[in-house]
Amino acid sequence: MHMVRQNHFSQEPFRVVLLLQDLFFGGTQRHTLELARGLNPARFQTEIWVMRSGDDFVPLARRWNLSLKWLGRSPFVGPDSLVRLGWNLKNRPVDLLVLLTGVPNIWGRLLGRLTKVPLIVGNWRGTACPERNFEKWLWPLADHFSCNAAVLKKIMMDRFPIPDDRITVIHNGVNLDYFRPATEPLPVDKRVVLCIARLVPEKDHETLMAAFSLVAARHPEAELWLVGDGPRHQAIRRLANRRLPPRRLRLLPGQSDITPLLQQSSLLVLSSTQEGLPNVVLEAMAAGLPVVATDVGGLSEVVKQGETGWLVAPQNVPALADAISHLLAHDEVRTAFGQAGRKRVEQRFSLAAMVQQHEDMFLRLLSRSRR
Repeated sequence: MHMVRQNHFSQEPFRVVLLLQDLFFGGTQRHTLELARGLNPARFQTEIWVMRSGDDFVPLARRWNLSLKWLGRSPFVGPDSLVRLGWNLKNRPVDLLVLLTGVPNIWGRLLGRLTKVPLIVGNWRGTACPERNFEKWLWPLADHFSCNAAVLKKIMMDRFPIPDDRITVIHNGVNLDYFRPATEPLPVDKRVVLCIARLVPEKDHETLMAAFSLVAARHPEAELWLVGDGPRHQAIRRLANRRLPPRRLRLLPGQSDITPLLQQSSLLVLSSTQEGLPNVVLEAMAAGLPVVATDVGGLSEVVKQGETGWLVAPQNVPALADAISHLLAHDEVRTAFGQAGRKRVEQRFSLAAMVQQHEDMFLRLLSRSRR
């Protein structure tokens, strides 16, 4: 590893940059803000650098007094933001560069090495990362990697000759004080099936809507709420108009505060074909909701089958419909799963634990670099 600047733990904080593509609503973006907010300022001077426009989370970042630097304001990561990234890395030296989301994981490594950043940590937060991040060629350019699910570490070690000690698994964490079960019971005449996910192909809303058309026939009180933004918005609306009964679907924009939605819902569903470890599942469990999800990525590391929810094979419409219908039909199962989910998050997935594990990893790597 390269040597970091002479910075002793008892003196000035290490300068840490968290590099993001944008601040659109998304699990990785929220995770980044939570991490920046939680890192001990006595040890880490933390900044978030953003490579393109996308301001959904800016109000929250401002409210938390987080340091934001915009490298570009166009809809795409272009030459201007790459030039600014290289210039800032060269002229405003950092001790640790942490790369989050796809484009930063590519260009952050290339420009970080060219500008001699002393310590670079890449991130894998989804099963599509090897192809999306060009890991076949770029993995040697990172000093270390973190991933949010054990299955992702296994995938990477199976594909590439990466040493075990070069990858740290840190599960996502959730704010247990903020995400809490509803204090008032839900109306008996309405059941809300909630899906909070970007409107992108890998979330596979088509399978979910096909499954809900079966659920709607069995449960006339059920509604499907799809919450999120993305390029599939119009296509999903057209498909819903064709496949779902009138007034059974609500298509809502993404939002920074999802607690009101969680507290109005009966269960959370996620029909993805690719995932890492989605924050929204942890947030739903912390809010006392059972979860129905596809068995992809790290979801089996969070959802306990038959205890906190149901996992089904991706793109299996009948299985997804049966799992949703079962929970809607059995109040006692829904309550038991929700209580067990809250307990599991308290024990395994707290925000404090996630931040502490990142601090431990950063300090271990920085200490090793100084030898």
